[in-house]
Order: sequence, then structure tokens, then C-alpha cells
Amino acid sequence: MSPRSGGRTGVWSPPVLLAVAIPALFAVAVAVLAVIARTGGLDARPVAETGPFAVAPVEAPAATDPACATLLDALPGTLAGSLPAREITPPTPGVRAWAAAPRPVVLRCGLPRPAELGPTSPLLQVNGVAWLTLDDGVPDPVVLTHVAVDRQVFIAVTLPVATGTGPLQEISDVVAQKLEVRPVPVR
Repeated sequence: MSPRSGGRTGVWSPPVLLAVAIPALFAVAVAVLAVIARTGGLDARPVAETGPFAVAPVEAPAATDPACATLLDALPGTLAGSLPAREITPPTPGVRAWAAAPRPVVLRCGLPRPAELGPTSPLLQVNGVAWLTLDDGVPDPVVLTHVAVDRQVFIAVTLPVATGTGPLQEISDVVAQKLEVRPVPVR
């Protein structure tokens, strides 16, 4: 071939090389991603931590109330069938936690009356317990806190939205069974 015809012997031109290489690289990339996805390498679901859990200190004036002790003693070791209890470190009166992702489920007993509770506050009734629901203030909440407002002590349950309603239903059953109903203290 002559240099004028542009042909070379044994060497591919850049457009031909690109036309062959790009689909081949794409096929390899798809195959690698398929293998990673099958082995769970791209699983973006967070893993629940199960080790000791350090809770932040909060005001809980009635955490040592006998009603809180009764409630905590009656709570299950595994919540909603799959969330194991976590050790609280240091031990904190009125607190229990269970492993969940992306954050644990945390129950606090003996809290002060929530400032958000008023005469027109919407309350969620779950298995006979009135809960005031508070979110984390973002458009798509990551965690919700439900405060039982119709018992002799205030109980807050903070849980990731991803855990669903099972933990709150199970806790509501225990609260309804172990703690007396009281009128909701509105101002």
C-alpha cells in the first residue's frame, strides 16, 4: 500500500482501534459489576452494630421511677423478631437499645414532658398507647422519635424510619400492659 492511500500493514488506525476497544471495555465493565453485585459487594444497606452503645446524656428526671424499672424489665431482648438488645455503656437508668441500621432503636423512660405537646398536637394511637411523633427535621426523615404521653412517665422511642412499625408496635404492647393510662397532660 502506498502512503497516499493511508493504509498501513499490521497497524490499526485510531478510529478502528476505538471502535473495537470501547465495546470490549464496556463488556468487561458490565461483567465485573455483575460479579460484584452477585457477591454483595455493592450492597449499600448499612449493617447494624451490635456492640456496646454509648448513649448521650439527656435530662430524665424520672428515669429511676419504679414505672420505668417495670417497663425496662418487661421489654424483650430481641425486638421485632430480629433486632438484638445492645449493652448500654456506661449503664444509664431508664435506657434500652436494640441493634438496627443505620442507627439503633433507643428507648428512654422518665423524660420530662415534651415541649411540642399541646392541646392540638396530633397523637398516634398504637395498640392502646398515645404517641406524639417527632421527626429529625429533614424533608425525608431518617429517624423518628415517638413519645408516649398517656402514662405516668414519659417514654421516648427513637428509631430509624427503615425499621418500619414493628418495634413501636411491640413496645406499645409492653407499655399498654405494664403502665397505667393517664390523661394526656396538655397546657
